[in-house]
Amino acid sequence: MEDFYALRLFLAAFFTFVAVFYTSLVIVKNRRQKRVVCMGRRYSQHWWNHLTFRVFRVSIWLVCVVRLFYPATDQFLLRLSAFEIPQLMWAGTTFMVMGFGLAIAANLSLGKQWRSGVDSTATQQLVSEGLYNISRNPAYVGVAIAQFGFFMALPSVFTLICLLVGWHALYKQVNIEEVALNKQFTAQYQQYLQSVPRWF
Repeated sequence: MEDFYALRLFLAAFFTFVAVFYTSLVIVKNRRQKRVVCMGRRYSQHWWNHLTFRVFRVSIWLVCVVRLFYPATDQFLLRLSAFEIPQLMWAGTTFMVMGFGLAIAANLSLGKQWRSGVDSTATQQLVSEGLYNISRNPAYVGVAIAQFGFFMALPSVFTLICLLVGWHALYKQVNIEEVALNKQFTAQYQQYLQSVPRWF
């Protein structure tokens, strides 16, 4: 029970930190660069991806905070008790921290080029150094690792749905961004495609 309470506390604190971090990042970037959150045309695949991420981020945060104070809400998550092994669950928190750390490092390394989504009106440069010399999508790799860690830390039907929908949305978003980058940088981007893997 102590292990499970500590895990509930960790998850609530972790996702609160994530929410505060990204909200602060968007506010700071918006003050310096005007618009950094670009959802695309309403009802487009780009728009739906952004909406999916927003809904799941808020839902995950709410679930983790509510279950800290009301553990009985776990019954609605359809816990997968066969996977509730404390060592594996704590390993999941390690994946969450590592994945989020990678995502932060990748996002911050973009500097003024950072956007949430595709902004076709911005003058941008193709970033291909540092983490982006190892993977074309290090931030998304980090998010995918963190999502898998979340499923390990709280094995349930709810987190499995979050994982599958999240990975699908990441894959779709990468496709959208690759089309936009290829259109903007063409030859330079084609060379980048040949030298750096999509994931790792």
